[in-house]
Amino acid sequence: MDHVNQPAPGLPQQPEDIHRITEQLRQLAEAQNRLRGLLDAVLDVSRELDLPVVLRRIVTTAMELVGARYGALGVLDEKAEGLSEFITLGLDEAEYRALEGVELPHGRGLLGHLIHHPEPLRVEDIPGHPESVGFPAGHPPMRTLLGVAISVRGQIYGNLYLCDRRDGRSFDDHDEAVVVALAGAAGVAIENARLFERTRGTAERFQRLLLPRLPDLTPFTGAAVYRTSTEQALDPGQVGGDWYDALLLPDGSCAMVIGDVVGHDLIAAAAMAQTRNMLRALLYDRWTPPSRVLTQLDHTLHAITENPVTTACLARIEPAPGGTGPWTLHWSTAGHPPPLVLDGDGTPHLLPGEPGLPLGVDALLPRPDHAYPLPPGATVILFTDGLVEHRDHPIDQGLDALARLAAAHAAAPLDELCRTLADEHPGDGHDDMAVLAVRTPV
Repeated sequence: MDHVNQPAPGLPQQPEDIHRITEQLRQLAEAQNRLRGLLDAVLDVSRELDLPVVLRRIVTTAMELVGARYGALGVLDEKAEGLSEFITLGLDEAEYRALEGVELPHGRGLLGHLIHHPEPLRVEDIPGHPESVGFPAGHPPMRTLLGVAISVRGQIYGNLYLCDRRDGRSFDDHDEAVVVALAGAAGVAIENARLFERTRGTAERFQRLLLPRLPDLTPFTGAAVYRTSTEQALDPGQVGGDWYDALLLPDGSCAMVIGDVVGHDLIAAAAMAQTRNMLRALLYDRWTPPSRVLTQLDHTLHAITENPVTTACLARIEPAPGGTGPWTLHWSTAGHPPPLVLDGDGTPHLLPGEPGLPLGVDALLPRPDHAYPLPPGATVILFTDGLVEHRDHPIDQGLDALARLAAAHAAAPLDELCRTLADEHPGDGHDDMAVLAVRTPV
């Protein structure tokens, strides 16, 4: 029975063997945690598309990976000889106050060393380094440094600086390796953000080129504003389908229209331009009511195009016989929110009425017409649903909030009123928004 107490073949018999295996397992677990942390960090940085956010996220992520108390990212100037931007993180409020009025670093000393020698740099004693030029007055003391260059398309974009591990140790080989790996992912994230900015700017310019510059509407005054959605801001491939137009007609009346083409792509944008241009031609028939104009537009679009579903509100401000006030608002909608009218004293009126079917659904079904008397100095506001829609509230709540907001700013110049409605909109911003306003003569 002696063999019962014998250790099994191959099992470690000495305490030092157990200690060695335990240490190996610890190192393996630490390496796995570092790898997991690096992968999470790469995903964290890569999911951002706004460049300023990306740059700050790179710094915060690097600080977290190596436990650094301070972090900074210096963006090189066009000549790659100095810094055009310097993003710092980790300073507390008192440290920031102490540095008020101090110029940003220009890229000298150790910062300059990394600019001109973009290999990873580790320094255990910053003040004692031969290339150190010291810190400005009020700067917190820093002892250790880890610097890594960030390249974008083979060119040095900037440098990542990390100072002072929170555990008091110096930066080691593992810290350098993980930050170098992060810097590689950071370069891709920066390039993606720069491409996104260029593409987003192109899409927004294209969208605004499709929208008209309002003509002289004298004796009326007019103003309009367009804003892209938050979702479009995150997707540069999206182009909004909101549109508006206003023009004087030969009989002295003023036509105004606003609409929203379903979709956020170039097809929607092209459909928006086609619809607006066709409607301009149809509006010159003085005796056709707005509902008939929308129906005729619907038939025309159906016959010659494959336009997406479109909502619209068409209104015509018509003078009394003789060409002077009082004015009458004749309007009809195709599945669109109704007009909002502000009396001369700012009293708001959300005009009631059947919305009708959107364009592109069934051109054979009739659409209702509505009329509303307008006093001198009244303001007619047309808007797209992005201004009032909120995923967490019924649309009536957004409409009521819009009426209150408009009434509070009714005395403002018309362009200022439109900007205020777009800036302080009751909607949640998930859709584009357009506002068109016309004011009758006093």
